[in-house]
Amino acid sequence: MDRVIRRAPELLLVGALAASAALVLHLTREFTFLQDTWEFLMNRRGFTAEALFTPHTEHLVVIPVLLEQLLLHLFGMSSARPEYVAMTVALLVTACLLFFYARRRVGPWLALFAAVLLLFLGPAWEAILWPFEITFVGAVLFGVAMLLALDRDDRSGDLLACVFLTLSFGFSSVGIPFAAAAAVDLFQKRRARGLRRAYLLAVPVLLYAAWYAGWGHDAETQVTLGNVLASPRFVFEAAATAVGSVFGLGTSPFGGSVDPVWVRAVLLVAIVALGYRRIRRRSLPAGFWPVAATAAVNWFLTAFNAVPGREATSSRYQYLGAVLVLMLLANLLQDVRIGRRALFACAAVTLAAVASNLVVLRDGKEHFLQQSVLTRADTAAIEIARRTVAPEFSLSPEVAGTTTLVDVQAAKYLQAVREYGSPAYTPAELARASELGRRQADIVLAHALPLSTSTRRENHWRRRASGRCTTLPAGAPEVRVAPGLTRVELAPGPDANLAMRRFAVGEFPLVTEGVPGGSVTLLRVPRDAAVQPWRLQVEASQQARVCR
Repeated sequence: MDRVIRRAPELLLVGALAASAALVLHLTREFTFLQDTWEFLMNRRGFTAEALFTPHTEHLVVIPVLLEQLLLHLFGMSSARPEYVAMTVALLVTACLLFFYARRRVGPWLALFAAVLLLFLGPAWEAILWPFEITFVGAVLFGVAMLLALDRDDRSGDLLACVFLTLSFGFSSVGIPFAAAAAVDLFQKRRARGLRRAYLLAVPVLLYAAWYAGWGHDAETQVTLGNVLASPRFVFEAAATAVGSVFGLGTSPFGGSVDPVWVRAVLLVAIVALGYRRIRRRSLPAGFWPVAATAAVNWFLTAFNAVPGREATSSRYQYLGAVLVLMLLANLLQDVRIGRRALFACAAVTLAAVASNLVVLRDGKEHFLQQSVLTRADTAAIEIARRTVAPEFSLSPEVAGTTTLVDVQAAKYLQAVREYGSPAYTPAELARASELGRRQADIVLAHALPLSTSTRRENHWRRRASGRCTTLPAGAPEVRVAPGLTRVELAPGPDANLAMRRFAVGEFPLVTEGVPGGSVTLLRVPRDAAVQPWRLQVEASQQARVCR
């Protein structure tokens, strides 16, 4: 029994890991490939230098590209589930590493609380629910592993630190802040262990520099003098937001804080005051400074590259921010005696923070669920229109209803579907999808097929109708339109609108406005791979004829 009590933190950690994995996989069960992932799927399917080393924004992403290609070749593209499993594993491993790091400094119970806070960090919903963010999470994972290796303070630890830092760089440029931690560690131990161990920093930095010289110098950069001058304010806000995220006072998925800003600022000032007190007493552990260097470099580099979408409160930044805050606290509380009452208070704070953060995580899930619906509907429309869609047709924001599918081009997408399977809705699934997806599919289909109309003023109304015609009274209900050429004859009178839909139910998303009275409109509908009929509604105050 005593052994079980002693091992209680580790056993509870196992339970928290299982609960976190189950929660993440449950929340993402309806998700597909999202947003930037399509850049990898469409443009980096080969094992070429260009595919591996071309920067994504400003980041080296060679390991995420290799991982995506491995999963694609093993499991295909019909389901994104394997990449969600891989991401979940990375999140669990990172939490375990944080536990080991903190346990060495503050004992197993506080280390458990730190790991639990990270596992259920709702404000970091982008990093937790979106597999593409393994570019960030993977870099953090191996950055923390590097710090653990440096804690060994021996040759084996130095070799492992070199390998881990290299891997951190391979995931993204988030490895740069951890390189600062390695540099501080080298400086701190230069007298005791010399500079022969400088290779642990030199090797990964030189490899990164070689990549930068060959490919990275062409990457996007947002560094401006204005950003540099405004960086202190950005860093303060980023640090305060990270502290708030840890303690359940983070930001909502769609902007705005769930707490007054001053509350986060007070918490940050309290942590800074604790650090200052330990510095005054000269009792600050050596491990504090590498983490502090990582935090400073991370937040300042982020500030220098700030643009709309990269605000200090952005969800993707909260994951690393929370890791750094928790590691700083572990060092600040090192050797501080924590009584039983204090442990119970910490447990209560942890549970309250997790409860608050789970609400934010749920809200983040709704954002990605909407993106998944749009992705599956839009790509379904391309597949339905595959007979006639132009090879260069792409899901631009004005067509797709989202800015996140610009890398999906018809020719590349259909080739990938032939090779690896389809993640899209089938026509039958599309007919049962949410109204958002069905409406957007109609819009994409109209552009991809494409539907076309041509109108000329030519009053056929008094002539005898030729062909199979249906006469519609003013305000008539919709009629079915078959593939081919359809003629819409409008009686003299005011302008009218022609509205069409196919999968949409609640509205007609396709409208041709201002069709003049006493005119003939030719509507061309190409044949495609779906059996669901198009439906036409003539919004007019006079009669109309619809003829085959």
